[in-house]
Amino acid sequence: MFQKVLIVDDHDDINKSIVHILESLGVHHIQKTQYCDDAFLKIKRGELDQSKYDLLITDLSFKKDHRNVDLDSGERLIEKLREEFTDLSIIVYSMKDQLQKVRQLIKSHNINAYVCKDRKGSKQLEDAIKAVFQGQRFLSPQVSGALRPRIDLEIEDYDVHLMKLLSKGLSQDEISSKFKSNDISPNSLSTIEKRLNKLRVQFKANNAIHLVAIAKDLGLI
Repeated sequence: MFQKVLIVDDHDDINKSIVHILESLGVHHIQKTQYCDDAFLKIKRGELDQSKYDLLITDLSFKKDHRNVDLDSGERLIEKLREEFTDLSIIVYSMKDQLQKVRQLIKSHNINAYVCKDRKGSKQLEDAIKAVFQGQRFLSPQVSGALRPRIDLEIEDYDVHLMKLLSKGLSQDEISSKFKSNDISPNSLSTIEKRLNKLRVQFKANNAIHLVAIAKDLGLI
C-alpha cells in the first residue's frame, strides 16, 4: 500500500473522512493541507528530503479567502506537479462530474483516478486507492464515459483553450495573435470567429459573456 499520502481539501470533514479511509488501508504517513500552494511546497520538500509522497488526493475547487495564492485550483496544482513529478499517483476527489473535465485531466495530466463526492464517494475512494496502488485507473460510474468516444455536446481541447482566453478578457484579435505566437492552429481571425459562433449556437448562448458563463457552470473552463 502507499507509504506517504498528501490530502488537499478545504473542508475539515472531508479531510477526516479521507484520513479514516487511508488508515483503514494501513496508510499511516498522512499529511493534509487546505491550500494548493502549500501542497506543491510539501511535495517539493518531500523530494528534497528524500521522503517522497507517492499519492496525492485533491479536490478541484477551493474557496477564496484572505490569503493570496498562485495555485487557486486543484487543476492548476496537478498541472504544476506534472511538470516535475510524472510518477506521482494522483486521485481527484470532486463534486464535479463533467465528462469533458475528466477527459481533459486524464489526457493532459494523466491523473490516475477520478472519484465523485456523493453518497457512495467514500467507498469509491477506497476502491480507487486500491486500484491505483495496483497500477489501474479508476473512474466513478458517473464519469466512466469520459474514456468513451465523444458525444455531440462535448467539445475539443482547442475550444476549451479558446474559451479560457475569452474568459480572461482577450478579444478575438488578441486570441488570434496569441495562437499565432504559440503556433496553435487554426489561428486566423475568421476561423476563431466561426468557432465562437458555433459554440454559442451549440450551448445556446446569447453572446460571448453568456458563453463563458455557461462554460464555467459546466466546469469546462
